[in-house]
Amino acid sequence: MHHMLRYTAALALALAHAFASASGLQVSPVTLTLQATQNADGLWLSNTGDTVVHAQVRVYQWTQENGAEKLTTSRELLVSPPMVQVGASERQLIRVIRTGATAGGVEGSYRVIIDELPVEMKEKKGLQLVLRYSVPIFIAAAGAGAQSPAPQLTWSLRREEGQAVLEVANNGGMHAQLADLDFVDTVGRRTPVHAGLMGYVLPGARMRWPLKTSAETFALGGVLETKINGNATQENIPPLPRVR
Repeated sequence: MHHMLRYTAALALALAHAFASASGLQVSPVTLTLQATQNADGLWLSNTGDTVVHAQVRVYQWTQENGAEKLTTSRELLVSPPMVQVGASERQLIRVIRTGATAGGVEGSYRVIIDELPVEMKEKKGLQLVLRYSVPIFIAAAGAGAQSPAPQLTWSLRREEGQAVLEVANNGGMHAQLADLDFVDTVGRRTPVHAGLMGYVLPGARMRWPLKTSAETFALGGVLETKINGNATQENIPPLPRVR
């Protein structure tokens, strides 16, 4: 097993759905938060197909460094069982268990990686598509002396090589999940910026996203409307200078 696993932004974006599924395999819930004194929780793998599904389950510590997502081997959490076989119309409980590590002053971040494994099918020709699911797992910060449980975000928007780039830093003690971004300029024109999940900013991290929206959209400044952890918020955005 590699000690470090990097995964693409496309994978992170795929986690926005309220229910993840591929073939007959379904995973629920799509995120877990263990309270500071909670030792375990669970994920359900359900098979709605008509054939057996095999899967491997692993857990990694999740960090963000220099704007990049990183997964490293976790010693604070384990999953049981690590290999599963789920029959047609059956389901399997995956336990997510803390190994005794105490909660710190900042929320802990992990991901459970579920790999659907290919099954030998002698009578079927062609490629057999299997998918990977990545489920965010958070351990809430300890109450006494903990940082603010809410994310504390600093936003900036700049132009890089003619493209608008959004950068968000999180100085709070809890993750921020960004979704459903719209921009309303100073004359009231509304422009969709990103539908669905944009991504996460973990405590103490800084993330950046090049935007598909034209940089000229932000020239007059305005308000960026978004959802942070499911809550609607607004952030004032100053005018983005035009290139001369």
